[in-house]
Amino acid sequence: MSSSTVLSVALGALVYGAPLVLLVWILLRRRERGDRATTRKLVEARAAGLDVPPSIHPYINPNRCLGCAVCVEACPENDVLGLIRDKAVLVTAANCVGHGACRDVCPTDAIQLVLGTKDQGVEVPVLDPSFETNLPGIFVAGELGGMGLIRNAIEQGRQVIESVRRLEGIGDPERLDVVIVGAGPAGFAATLAAREQGLRSRTLEQDGLGGAVAHYPRRKLVLTSPVVLPLVGTVKLRETTKESLLELWRSTERETGIEIDYGEKVASIERDGDGFVVTSTGGTTRCRAVVLALGRRGSPRKLDVEGENLPKVVYLLEDPTDHRGRRVLVVGAGDSALEAAITISDEPGTQVTLSCRGDAFPRAKAANRARLEERTRDGRIRVLYKSSVEHVDPDAVQIRTPDGSERLGNDAVIVCIGGELPFGFLRAVGVETEMRYGEP
Repeated sequence: MSSSTVLSVALGALVYGAPLVLLVWILLRRRERGDRATTRKLVEARAAGLDVPPSIHPYINPNRCLGCAVCVEACPENDVLGLIRDKAVLVTAANCVGHGACRDVCPTDAIQLVLGTKDQGVEVPVLDPSFETNLPGIFVAGELGGMGLIRNAIEQGRQVIESVRRLEGIGDPERLDVVIVGAGPAGFAATLAAREQGLRSRTLEQDGLGGAVAHYPRRKLVLTSPVVLPLVGTVKLRETTKESLLELWRSTERETGIEIDYGEKVASIERDGDGFVVTSTGGTTRCRAVVLALGRRGSPRKLDVEGENLPKVVYLLEDPTDHRGRRVLVVGAGDSALEAAITISDEPGTQVTLSCRGDAFPRAKAANRARLEERTRDGRIRVLYKSSVEHVDPDAVQIRTPDGSERLGNDAVIVCIGGELPFGFLRAVGVETEMRYGEP
């Protein structure tokens, strides 16, 4: 090869190869910056306690993941997914609502939806594909079975009635076909489906319509998508508010004429031949099948102090405007307590005190802690750390603090200390459960 040919080849390599090398260098630098940014978000999420998923969430198989990032782009939530070393990872897990958009767009089926993590298991009932438990005739739908997303819970409520209506013994005039326990998304949909299918049913709800949705902070957005409501048809919702969603259900309740027995707590479920006897605070009901749509919140935990039965003590903040100009005590250390105290403090003329047993709020989101600190500095919220309520009076509350007992003038008490999970009730009924640890 002549020297001129060699020179031509070298020049050609330089001309065409240099841009390629530059492009590769740019791509590698971009990936490096992306990795650092995602890693930083992951560290921040862990520090803020936002690395634990609240419900169903994606499990990513790294051996199948291509790092194409379509799952990251498909997720409508904030920083739930990211890429590190060309692999998708769960970043801010606490923001995940389990809608499954990431799974649906993955080109290699690298994503599955799971419950729990390797460090924190989640207890769920053992169900077959028809949502039936180990006790024939008892079914579970919605959040109790791990399906926390509204859209999926509604669909399960509809499908579970399809399973119920195929049971032998449906239509016996001596008993109801089904008792539905709970009026959240799954229970509400099951109630509508039972009417649509012509089943004789009764729905029992210990609180009010909406289940866990009713406990969301005021005006909190609820991400959902088109769903099929029995008796109604397709309802197209993308982003809405808690209030709008509850009003939709209330109007549906009125227009369809379904009946829900509110304020009725189920005490026991016992076998009765091929059916059951359901005992609640309103009496007993014989039925062929039972649908448990209890949710996972269970019954609100109580303070167990004198005066807790006064009307001013509640376990749910419905509308902060109700507390304008009032002296309010909020009890709790989680997000629901902080959000209640913060939203009430924004109302004119309120005096808000927040009582917690510890000396910090480690379980609350960083954003809520920051908002609380801001309002504490402004004097809009007084925080009593390491405190507990001793008793409640009509116009005051007595609180134990590290400095002694203190009496506060008070018009309302909002208790946000969680609920008693329903798994003790399930075990008493005989329903088998299992632990899930975040893998398929």
